[in-house]
Amino acid sequence: MNTYAPYYKTVGRETEVFEKAFENKLPLLLKGPTGTGKSRFVEYMAHKLNKKLITVACHEETSATDLIGRFILKGTETVWMDGPLTKAVKEGYIIYLDEIAEARPDIIVAIHPLTDHRREIYIDKLGTSIKAHDDFMLVASFNPGYQHGFKDLKPSTKQRFVAISFNYPEENIEREILINETGIDKETAKKLVKIASKIRNLTEYGLTETVSTRLIVDAAKLIKSGLPKRLAVHSAVIQPLSDEPEITQSLQDLADLMI
Repeated sequence: MNTYAPYYKTVGRETEVFEKAFENKLPLLLKGPTGTGKSRFVEYMAHKLNKKLITVACHEETSATDLIGRFILKGTETVWMDGPLTKAVKEGYIIYLDEIAEARPDIIVAIHPLTDHRREIYIDKLGTSIKAHDDFMLVASFNPGYQHGFKDLKPSTKQRFVAISFNYPEENIEREILINETGIDKETAKKLVKIASKIRNLTEYGLTETVSTRLIVDAAKLIKSGLPKRLAVHSAVIQPLSDEPEITQSLQDLADLMI
């Protein structure tokens, strides 16, 4: 179905787990920090399995109605419009709920019947339940290091999923990702990965998020297109990490020494 083959570097046996979860009609949870390849992995697997993918970026306003559907006015009539989850259930698509813990609690309630033996969705506004297509698959992601309090997923919810943990790749793999994604030279890729590794190991700054693979890919793209290396790192890597001038300056000084 998908003509574009996204680049993804396998780092373990995650593709095998995904394929077997799909084969056994099991929901899948991807756990890990932002920018470690979770979304790209789902795109890659949808292409590999030749299945249509619907991605929903969840946030604090995402409700069950947004996913399931709603009545809308069409001319003088009120008609029902399926949401992305209902469409995926009916048509046998893979649906990816990115950062599911950010969504409103009613989302979790809505997906529960899809994550057990029932594999169905209940549409209360229509008073009906729909059994999932054989090819339907529910994939969700969340960041356990960042989520806290009400944004965490309950253990009872996590245990409804098969789970895969994502983390930052080893340096040699991350260099390969940079080169394949951007065409950057090996030496620059090596330096960018070293900067990322160094900052990831710093604990004294109390960063909410650290350097993701995505950030150094962005830096590599800027460098490849002609932006000076230090400016590219400042803009794509350092500035997104913190709004504190002292921290930003310290990180920039560190990065400047390394590139």
